[in-house]
This record gives sequence, structure tokens and C-alpha cells, in this order.
Amino acid sequence: MIKRAMKAGGMPSLKSTFAALVKSKRVRGNIKNLLRVNQTSGFDCPGCAWGDNKSGTFQFCENGAKAVAWESTEKKVGEVFFASHSVSSLLKQNDYWLEYQGRLSQPLKYDASTDHYRPIEWSEAFAFIGEQLKQYDANQVELYTSGRASNEVSYLYQLFGRLLGTNNFPDCSNMCHQASGVALNASIGVGKGTVVLDDFDHADAIFVYGQNPGSNHPRMMNALRKAARNGCKIVTFNNLKEVALERFASPQDPVELLTTSATEISHMYLTPKLGGDMAAIRGMVKHILESGAAVAQSFIEAHTIDAEAYIDVVKATRWEQIEEQSGLTKEDIASAATLFTNSSRVISTWAMGLTQHKHSVDTIRELVNLHLLMGQIGNKGAGLCPVRGHSNVQGNRTMGINESPTPAFIDTLEETFGVNLPKTPGHNVYQALQALNNGESKVFIGLGGNLAAAASDTDYTCNAIKQAELCIHIATKLNRTHLLASKDAIILPCLGRSEIDRQNGVEQGITVEDTFSMVHASHGGTEPEGLNCLSETAIIANIAHATLGDTPIDWLYLAEDYSRIRDLIAKTIPGFADFNEKIRQPGGFYLGNTARQRKWVTPTERATFSTALLPDALYPTKVVSEIEKQRGPILTLQTLRSHDQYNTTVYGMNDRYRGIENMRNALFLNPEDAKRMKLNEGDKIEITSIWEDKVTRKVDGFTVVYYDIPKGNAAAYYPETNPLVPLDSVGDKSFTPTSKSIPILVKASTTAIASHQL
Repeated sequence: MIKRAMKAGGMPSLKSTFAALVKSKRVRGNIKNLLRVNQTSGFDCPGCAWGDNKSGTFQFCENGAKAVAWESTEKKVGEVFFASHSVSSLLKQNDYWLEYQGRLSQPLKYDASTDHYRPIEWSEAFAFIGEQLKQYDANQVELYTSGRASNEVSYLYQLFGRLLGTNNFPDCSNMCHQASGVALNASIGVGKGTVVLDDFDHADAIFVYGQNPGSNHPRMMNALRKAARNGCKIVTFNNLKEVALERFASPQDPVELLTTSATEISHMYLTPKLGGDMAAIRGMVKHILESGAAVAQSFIEAHTIDAEAYIDVVKATRWEQIEEQSGLTKEDIASAATLFTNSSRVISTWAMGLTQHKHSVDTIRELVNLHLLMGQIGNKGAGLCPVRGHSNVQGNRTMGINESPTPAFIDTLEETFGVNLPKTPGHNVYQALQALNNGESKVFIGLGGNLAAAASDTDYTCNAIKQAELCIHIATKLNRTHLLASKDAIILPCLGRSEIDRQNGVEQGITVEDTFSMVHASHGGTEPEGLNCLSETAIIANIAHATLGDTPIDWLYLAEDYSRIRDLIAKTIPGFADFNEKIRQPGGFYLGNTARQRKWVTPTERATFSTALLPDALYPTKVVSEIEKQRGPILTLQTLRSHDQYNTTVYGMNDRYRGIENMRNALFLNPEDAKRMKLNEGDKIEITSIWEDKVTRKVDGFTVVYYDIPKGNAAAYYPETNPLVPLDSVGDKSFTPTSKSIPILVKASTTAIASHQL
């Protein structure tokens, strides 16, 4: 039986950090790098989007150190490597092996006749790309973006795509926090969180929904630890018991580092069923109304609409439905509600546990309803905090990486550059994959990321990408998406966040926006030795120059000095006036948030209560009920990360906090569910998901692991279980994959080898 860690952080975190540095084979250089991470004169961590307080020598976490070491490594792959490995042979390797081979060290072009990538000169690569792109209709091009791209390159990228003639901008937001943006825009008029980092020091209560910051945003644990030690009550709603949300030891506290001591984080820890958070929040509101607790009537009257209609919906919701759907008792829900009402300043924070469901938009709007009812928006220490993933995923959106840009944004670009731009909405990830699969789109450009591993329905996704006639990949390391070549493909190696970016001999800085809407500068400090790489900004500028020429924009002139790009951003994007001046100040600057100021940019100029009913089901009940009768009990699966992982990048095979060693094909089950299916811990199993299209989606060779999880629920790592998520199973209004609510059947395996080696 596995043994979970007794606390998160502490000495094991320090040891794991050092091991990552050793693995990079650049120990001394990466120690210097870590001393510059998230510092005023240093570079922004290439990991998560949590904010920086800019005080103290160490501003990195264990996973941030792994991200830096993963990027800054002595290992390199180039001509010799690709001469020895065909693309077909590389596709048989898992993603961990592919990325661990090292940094891409030179530009490469796929040769379909030999099935190998071969070196190509930069000038030849750009000329080839330019000539090829001119042959396609703009709407046949898909411009994908990962969340690590800087503000500067994101701005150039969207400008290039729109001048080319398309709004096809699928991006990683479509797979994670899209539901947050849709819900917040509809409710309060802005798709970003309303709090800043300092608010965590002033909250009386913090409600944490559907997230595991100990692994996914470890620096957030310092804010939660500080809040807990100051008397703030932390209430966690999370399907699994995660040790970091129970006990956390700061590696910077000598006592907690060297002893068994740790800080108790959660005052209350509730484990709802998967998809049950909306019902739990609805129950909190119902208890507040039934108990006669005071609501913020003056705030409601001055700032909102549809409150009465919402209250009527709450009153009509039965407690039996709330308890059954949430998996929580009325008493537990009431206790959480009482703590909320007894707190003057409340922050609610969430991540993918809320966003990757069919009804995610309604769930997040329900959470906003609770805050509106109690007036908990716009006060210091109170508000809404979606915790974003990659380090600049929020900045990408601010810069215009959006398949449905606002008319005001397009009008401003047209006026500034004297051009006509496309107005028709383009493709998100879901639509882009469909378009590639059916031949509607012909070109895939990937500005970072690993779409093949990140997207749902792996077989469908890989086939869709492989249909492209031209693939252009801008990346630091080799990954599976680069290998899905059928005709023409180019790999353009780029600089990492930690490396010095010089243009015409002058060092450049980039900027990023964190989850708190703080914009700050980033300056790499490591020489890119042995790498024939260009910056992402220079690569996009050269592609645009080769494709569109220099009218109306001189792309290469902009790429010579990134301050010129920032001047254009200042002209065209609200909040960025005096951009170049503002980023010189320590810590950067705050973009502001209209909802924080209690200004509601909605059609009615008021915050809007949602009146959605609780969902009838998480997935098609008719299909599920028939299968359950014939083939056995159906569980609801969520995909998640291990502690040794960031997004699709796997750093190792261990998950220290959950007690997993040297294994990723694990299925976490409630022991009672396992016994009901006549399975024991350690048994090998196959997992099949259920969907309406009758396509068989199965993974095999997984191992049963007993875990503290509600009955009827299960969990497993992604991307290994992405093959189980149907492409068409997406969130209402958001198109986000339903990776936290997958109906599955589990049975004993006929083979001990996983059918998908991702």
C-alpha cells in the first residue's frame, strides 16, 4: 500500500530541487539562474503564473527550479541525433524520453522521402515558410500559442495572423481557464481575477476550489501558509486529499525544513464528488438564505441585476439534489457557509477542478453569485482569483491571442495601421483540430507548447495534426507534436526564458503578465552556448517579413529593439500607456481591473447574477445507464498532474506527495470501489471511456492505487489518460475539454503494457 507524504515542502523539496540541477548537467550555472528567478533584475520563472512579492533572496519553488533546469541543460539534439533517429522511430518513444534528450540546437526541415529531420539554414527556412504560406488561404492556417510566449512575441504573432487574414488563434487557454474567462466576463465584465497578491495578507477566509497548488503553483503555498499562520481560515473543496493543502513546511523556515514541524493549512477540507462544486456552492447560498444571515443588500441594489430571480432559483433547489450531486452533507455545507458569512473579507480561488467540466461556466458563475450576494468583490482582502497555469497565458490574451477578438480591439488595430482586418471569429483548439482533421485547414504553426500531448482524444488529435501539409514548430525541446509530419515540417529552435536575448548586439528584455494582472520585465542571464537559436520574437518577425513583406509594418525593424513593439502595444492596448517607462519600476505595474473598482463592463453596466439550474448530469445518462446494466459499474475519472510534472512536461516518474514511485500509469481508486469490482491494490487494469459516438477509447496496463477519494470517482495522470477524453466532450459555452468528468469502465488487464506511451 502506498504511503502518502506527511507534509509538503520541507527538506524533500530541497533535495528534489538539487537533484534537478544535477540532472541538467549545469549545476553552477543553474544555481546562478535560480538566484535571478523572479527577481527585479532577473527573469520570470518559465513555470506557473503565480505573482511575485520581489522580496527575499529565493523567489523560486521546487517545480520552478525543475522548469529552469529542464530548459537550461547541457544536453543538445541536432544533426547527429536526427541522422540516427527516424521520425517513425522517435514516435515510439514516450514524451519524457523525447524532451529529456536536450535542447534543439539548430533549425531543421523534415524530409518525407527519408523520414528524417535534416538541418536547414535560417535564411532558407524563412524563405521556404514565406513561399509556402503565400500559397494558402489565410483561414487554412492555424496559429497555436502556448502560455509561455512573451507579450512582445504574442503581440507580433496576432498582428501577423490578422494581417495574413485570419482570426484562427487556438491557444492553451482553450484547454484550461477558458471557462473562467467566459463566466467572469458574463458576470462582472472582465475575464480576469479581481484580487492582487497583497489581498491574501488581508483575507479573513480563503476558499480553495478544485486545485492542488502544492504541485501546480507551489509559490501559492507560501501565501496560504502566511495567511493560515495569521489566523485566516482556509476552506478547501477538492476531490482528492492533497497533502499540501493539509500540512505545508516552508523550505525557507529552518524549523519546518529540519524537523517534522509544518503549518496546518486547511481549517476545513471537503471532498465533493467530481462535478459537484456547483451544487456545494448553491447549498452554501441556500443555507445563508435559510439561516437569515445578512446579505449585502446595499451592494446588491447598487451594483447588480437579477438577484431576485437568482434567489428564487436557489429557494426552488432541493437539499436532496444538492447533497446527492455534491456528495457532501447539508451539515458540512452549512459549516462552510457559516464561515463565509462570518468573515468580513473572503477570497475564492480555483483552477482546473472547476474549469474542465461540461457545466464549468455555470459553476464559476455560481461562485461569483455567492460573492455578489455577500458584497465580496472590490474590497481589500476579498474577491475572485482564478489561478492561471503557464507564466504568460493571461498576457497572451491581453495581447490579442483570441479567436473572437472584440470589435473595439480590431477597430483600434485598423485605425493604427491603416488596414482592414478579419472580423469573423476564428478557430479555438476544438475547432482547429476538427478543421485540420477534415482538411479544411492545411497549415499548423505552433508557437511553443505540445498540442499532441495537451489536447484531448489523443488519437484524433495526433491524426488531425498529421493531416497538415505544412507544420512550423517554434520550440526549445523536441516533443511529440513535432513528429506528426506527413509532408513539410520545420522546427525552429528558440531561446529559453533564462537565456540572454541580443538583437544587433544589444540585450533585450521581454514582459509577462501574471495571474494578478501585474506586468513585469524579464531579462535572461545565461549565454545560449552551442545553440544556433533565435528568439521567438525574431522568429515571428522573420516569418512575417518573408510572408507579408514590410507593408504596413517593418517587422525586422521592430525585432531589432523590443521597446518598439512595446510602443505599439502602448498605442493599441488599454492599460499600457508609457509601457517602456512603467516596466523599469521594480515589480512592474498593475494593469488594473474594472470589477475590482466596482465598475461593471457589461451591457447593463451592472454585475449580473446567473440563474442557471443545477446540471441534470455530467455526461449522457442514457448511454451510461444502458452500459452500466450490461458491463458493470461506471466511475467518473479526472485527469491530473503528478508532482514531478508541469503541464505536459514530465520531469520524472515519481509523485512524492501521493506516495507514487517510478510509475505514471496509475489509477487512484476508493478502496470500496476497487473491492466492488474485485480489484486489489497493485492489480493491472484496462480503462475504457464511454461516449455517444461508439468509438472505443481505451488505455491498458494501469495499476490500481488505493486513495482517499469519494466513492464513484477516480483519478489518473495526463497526458497518459488524454486518449480517454472524447474531443466532442467539451464545456458548454467554453469548448474546454471535460477532463475532470470522464465516464469510465475498469476491468482487469489482459496485458501489463500500456497501449499509449505518452
